[in-house]
Amino acid sequence: MTTDAATTENVVDERADLLEALAMQRYFLRLTTRDLTDEQAGLRTTKSALCLGGLIKHVASVERLWVNFIVEGTSAMPDFSAMTEEDFAAREDEFRMLPGETLEGLLASYAEVAARTEEIISALPHLNGSHPLPKAPWFEPDTQWSARRVLASVIAETAQHAGHADIIRESLDGAKSMG
Repeated sequence: MTTDAATTENVVDERADLLEALAMQRYFLRLTTRDLTDEQAGLRTTKSALCLGGLIKHVASVERLWVNFIVEGTSAMPDFSAMTEEDFAAREDEFRMLPGETLEGLLASYAEVAARTEEIISALPHLNGSHPLPKAPWFEPDTQWSARRVLASVIAETAQHAGHADIIRESLDGAKSMG
């Protein structure tokens, strides 16, 4: 095996591993919504403002945003440093099921986001391409993230919210997705 072939094989394996890890976390998140009505998916069952439908909507939005960042760079991101309280309040709707939204529709949208992510990541020549992060209080100044780092972040966020969803679901009706 030549070095070039080994490098190509490692990149393919790395992509497959990262996409598989993300798919597993998406699976657990979606699993928490099994057999629920729209009303149940919109209920808050803890002190938090989170509901299951809102978590699905939020995670889909975040994944879409970060994949756009991989493709387009900082221009795909909001200018967090210039956001007003009203802007942040509007973003909170990402965590709620709004009138007219259905769990089925949110899950379908999430499936579309997942398919696009897999298509884009699979088509990248490598995962090393990076872009500067937008200005935001939670990012170190002058930091760049590669596609690999973005994927790791999306996997971590999806896993974190899958855990939140499991707690919400257990509080709702005792059903568990994990553990």
